Amino acid sequence: MQKLHCGKRRSNCLILRIAGIPDTGTQVGEPDTLQRENSSHALNTDPREILNNAPMGLLQIFIIALTLGLNAMDGIDVLSISLAAPSISDQWSLSETLLGWTMIMELIGMGIGSLLLGWIADMVGRRKVMFWCMAMMAAGMYMATTSAPALWSQFWQWLLTGLLGINMTTTFPDLLWLWFWRILTGLGIGGLLSAITALTAEFSNLKNRALCIFIMGIGYPIGGIVGSKIAGYLLAAYGNWHMIFYFGAALTVVFIPLFYFFIPESVHWLVRKQPDGALDKVNGIMKRLGHETVAALPEVKVGVSKKSIGDLFAPRLRGITSIIAAAYFLQIFTYYFVLKWVPKVVVNMGFTRSDGADMLMYANIGGVLGGILLGLLTLRLSVKHLTIVVLALSGICFIILGQTPADLRYFAFGVAFCGFFGNAGIIGLYALFPAAFPAYIRASGTGFVLSVGRFGAGLSPPFVGFLFDHGLTLPIVTLFISVGTFIGAFVLSFLKLEKKVE
Repeated sequence: MQKLHCGKRRSNCLILRIAGIPDTGTQVGEPDTLQRENSSHALNTDPREILNNAPMGLLQIFIIALTLGLNAMDGIDVLSISLAAPSISDQWSLSETLLGWTMIMELIGMGIGSLLLGWIADMVGRRKVMFWCMAMMAAGMYMATTSAPALWSQFWQWLLTGLLGINMTTTFPDLLWLWFWRILTGLGIGGLLSAITALTAEFSNLKNRALCIFIMGIGYPIGGIVGSKIAGYLLAAYGNWHMIFYFGAALTVVFIPLFYFFIPESVHWLVRKQPDGALDKVNGIMKRLGHETVAALPEVKVGVSKKSIGDLFAPRLRGITSIIAAAYFLQIFTYYFVLKWVPKVVVNMGFTRSDGADMLMYANIGGVLGGILLGLLTLRLSVKHLTIVVLALSGICFIILGQTPADLRYFAFGVAFCGFFGNAGIIGLYALFPAAFPAYIRASGTGFVLSVGRFGAGLSPPFVGFLFDHGLTLPIVTLFISVGTFIGAFVLSFLKLEKKVE
C-alpha cells in the first residue's frame, strides 16, 4: 500500500483517497498553490513520450517539409555534376578515367561526412552540425567554380614535377582544386543527411514517423527532377557549367536562415545529453511546438551521455547495425545502375543523349511516387515487412528492364518502375533507422549505414562497366546486379528490433 504524506489533517487525506483524487500535499479548504504552480506542466515528465504520442503541430510539419528540401540538395548535387561533366571534360580535355574520378569525388566526401559528422551530431547536437554542413555545401559549390590559386599550383608543380618527376599539365592543379571542393561539398551533404534523418524521426510522432521519413526521403528524387531541369536550362542559356554550381550554392544559402529560425535542437538529444540549462531549453522548444512543458527531465543512466560510435558494434547493436548496413549497401549498389548507367545504355541503343537524360527524370518521378505510396502504406503495415517486399520487387523490375526491347516507351516504363521500387526500398531502410538506433547514437548509426551505402554507390558504376567490357549483354548485367536486392531482402528478414522506441 502506498504511503500517504498528508501533513496535519489526516482525515482530509483519507477523504481524498476514497474519492480517488490524487493527494497534492495541500490541505482541503486551503489554496492549492502547488497545484496551480504546476498546472502548466504535463503529468508525464519525459518530453520524448509527449512528442511520441501527441498529434504533430504545424511547426513539426514545417520542419519535416524543410528536411525534404534539405534532402533534395543531395539529388540536385548528384544530377548537377552529371550534367556539368561533359562541359568540364571539354574545357580541360579530361580522359574518361579522370572524368569518372571527378564524378565520384562528392561520393567520397559523402561517405566520410556521413560517418564522421553523424558521430559529431550525436556528440554536440543535430543543430550545430547541420549549420556547419550547410556552410560547407555552400562554400564547396561556389568555390568549385574558381581557378586554383597560384600557391596551390606551385605546390603541385613542386610535388609532382620537381619531386616525383611526373609531367603535369597546366590544367591538372585546377582539376585537383575542383576535386577538393567537391569532396568538401560531399562532406557537408553526407553529414546533413545523417543529421536530418535523425531529426525527422525525433520531431515526428510514433504514428506518423515512418511516413515522415518517407516524405523526407522523396526529397532526393524531387531534387533530381528539379536539378536536372534547372541545370539543363542554365547550360542552354549561358553555356557555362559554373552556373549550375552557382545555383546550388545560392539555394543552400536560402535554406540557412530557414533552418536557423525554424528548426530547434532535438528534444531527444537534449534529454539524453542534458547540457546546462537543458530543462529550460526543452520547455522552450515544447512551447514552440505547441506541447505541454515538463516539471523535470527524466534521469539519464550513468554513462549513456558518454556513449561512442563504437557502441554500434556492442553486443546489443552489432547484429542490427550489420544487417541494416548490408541491406542498404546491396540496394544502393543495384539502384545506382539506374542513376549512372541507364543514360549510357539508352545512347548505346541508338538514341540521343537527351533521351538518356529523360530516363533519369522518369526514374526520379517513379522514385517520388514510390516514396509517397509506400509511406502511406506504413500507416497500416509493418515498415520492415513492407521494405522486404519492396526490395524483392525492385530486383524483379531490374530483371524485366534488362529484357525490355529497344523502344523508348517501354524502356521508360521499366526505368520508372525501377525508380519506384528501388527508391522506395532505400527510403524504407531509412525508416528503420529510428527503431534500430537509440537517440544517443542515432545520427552515428545513420551515418555509418549511409557511409557504407556510398561505398556501394561508388563500386556500382565500375562493376557494371567491367561486365559490359567483358562482353556481357544488358539482360545478363541486370540479372547480375539484381541479385543484390534479393540478398538484401533475405538479410533484412533476420532483423529484430526492440519494441521500445525513444
